[in-house]
Formats: sequence, C-alpha cells, structure tokens
Amino acid sequence: MRSEREMMELFLNFAREREQIRAVTLEGSRTNPNAPRDVFQDYDISYHVTDMALFIDDPSWIDRFGERIILQTPEDMALFPSELGRRFSYLMIFTDGNKADLTLIPLDEAEEYRKEDKLMQVLLDKDGVFPDVPPSSDEDHWVKRPSAEFIADCCNEFWMTSTYVAKGLWRKEILFALEHLNSIMRPMLLKMIEWRVGFETGFSVSIGKCGKYLEKYMSERDWRQLMATYPGGAYENVWTALFEMTELFRRTAADVAGRLNCEYAREEDEKVTEYLLRVKAWANEAEEDRGASR
Repeated sequence: MRSEREMMELFLNFAREREQIRAVTLEGSRTNPNAPRDVFQDYDISYHVTDMALFIDDPSWIDRFGERIILQTPEDMALFPSELGRRFSYLMIFTDGNKADLTLIPLDEAEEYRKEDKLMQVLLDKDGVFPDVPPSSDEDHWVKRPSAEFIADCCNEFWMTSTYVAKGLWRKEILFALEHLNSIMRPMLLKMIEWRVGFETGFSVSIGKCGKYLEKYMSERDWRQLMATYPGGAYENVWTALFEMTELFRRTAADVAGRLNCEYAREEDEKVTEYLLRVKAWANEAEEDRGASR
C-alpha cells in the first residue's frame, strides 16, 4: 500500500501541473486531530478548479492516481439524486487498498466551501483564495445540547414506532418489523445515547459517523445491551431485541431528561410497554395454536 506521503504528493503534483486547479484542500478524518489513524482512512481531496467541464468531459485524468478496483461517480448516477450541486466527485478504491474521494469544486464557490466544515486543511493555494484558515477542528460535529422538546419528540417517536414492530411480528411480517426497528427506533435510541454522552462530556466531543466512537463513552453494561438490540433473522430474536432496546432507551432517556431538568414520558412508556407485552402474548398464543394444529 502506498504511504500517506506518496498519496499526498501524487495529488499535489497533479494539481501543480494543471493550470485549471487553483487550490487543493483536504477534508475528513485525516484532518481530525481526535480521529484514530489507520490505513483505511479515506483521502478526502478537493480540487478547486476554473473549468469543471474540462475534467468532467474527459475523466481519463483520474487514471494518474493508480489502478482501481472500483470507481463511483455519485453525481452521474440515475438511481441516486445528486446532492453536490455544481460539484462532481470521484470515489476510487485502488488495487493497493487506498481509497480516495476526490471532488471537483468550482473556484467561485471557495468562500461558500470554506464555511461548510472546520475539518479542512489547505494543501495548495496558488492564488490565496483560502487566507487565514484556522487549524482543523471537529467542533462542527460535536454532540449538540437538546431541548426539552427534542427529548419529548424523540421519546414519542421511539415509543410510537415500537408498536409497529410488535404489529409486524404478530403478523409474521419480519421485514416490516425489522425495518421499523432498525430505521426508526434505532436512530432514536442512538440519538438519546448521543445526548447522554454530550452531557457527560460537556458537549465537547464527536461520536463519529454512524456513532462509530460511541463504545468508548458507554459503560460495559450499556454497550452489551446495545449490541443485544441487533437481532438475527428469527422472530423470537427480534422480540428479544425489541425489549432490550426499550429497556436501554428507558434508562438512557430518563437520565437525559433528569440532566435537563425536564419530565421523562413515563406514562407513555408504561402504557406502550404494557401494549407490547400484550401483543407478544398474543403472538405466543397464535404460535401455540399453529403448533397444535400441525
């Protein structure tokens, strides 16, 4: 695998040779002083250019960076709508294992780009379009302090969605149940855990993309229980995961509400939990009836 120095020189030398590339910046985890370093960190490189079409119309220039395993150009895909506006990106995994997310940005967006994220370093600036850039910081990604309304809404969404999971399990619609468990309930649980981390750290840390740093901020007990909320493909496993999730959410949400001196939705919790247990009992009875009829 090529070293960080080799990769950086490759990107910079290409930019130095091309008149249309006026600046090069680095984003992402390689600019984050708090992120652990490893060989799988992406090279999030941006070229700030005067002529986008020159590069987009003839993409053979990306071959300069090495032989690829796979290439993705999100802004040129039909299945997924573009989210970068006038910008264009090349996501490349090379045969040596390095990965680069290289983005072309119109030079006239330099000021807008500069305000987007403090995790940014200027590697090359031919015209001084990025003066006085402060040291890179993950401050923009720190956990944000919630309001009482945010906590109430998070609880309401969590408990309401739990009833959909139970309904799906009773109906033997496991994909429906799993979708609501993982796509709606889980984000609410993780958000509540994130807020607790925020209170415990003075809202001065980032938990990383997809909560990848959460483990180091959680007790061993809570981490084990969080892992128990990821079920296999059996109905009983999903029921178990559902109740592990509600127990962890209840304990965490009550803690967070107490730290903010607001009320936890205990009545909502108790009524929904009673309902979940009732639906679980109905599901067990239906399963017994099916077994007896065989």
